[in-house]
Amino acid sequence: MTIVTGPVTQLCWVTEDIAATEAFLTTNFGVPRWTRLPDIRFDPESCTFRGRPADFTVHVALGYLGDLQLEIIQPVSGESIYTEFLSSSPAGLHHLCFEVDDMPAALERAAAAGVDVVQAGSMMGGAMEFAYLDGSEHGVPYVELACLGADIRAFYESLKSGQ
Repeated sequence: MTIVTGPVTQLCWVTEDIAATEAFLTTNFGVPRWTRLPDIRFDPESCTFRGRPADFTVHVALGYLGDLQLEIIQPVSGESIYTEFLSSSPAGLHHLCFEVDDMPAALERAAAAGVDVVQAGSMMGGAMEFAYLDGSEHGVPYVELACLGADIRAFYESLKSGQ
């Protein structure tokens, strides 16, 4: 049994310069516009990194190419999967994301397959659950699983339709 089914819904870059990465993706791949979400804080009550409570802040930019969401993350403070990535490699493609309907079941399948969860949590009061799986042995640093509630799904749709 596979961990997920369905298409990739997002590609994400991690960078030290969100504006430069937005410009690169716009100029070279035609992303029509970006929505910038500054200073998104993840707190120890809602997020873990390598099994421990995590407290970090990031800037996020979201754009779309058709139905594919492109995300750019720039770490601001604290330790996270994003700061760890930048400490060991240059800015670049960080993860691909699959949506899942049932996060506990997807995580159970990941555990059964021997795939480790590196960072996990929720945001916006549980409107979205996420988990990053270690994909480094197979050429992708991380694979994100995301379970979207109605509010975050509506937010994403509004970004898509605004282009």
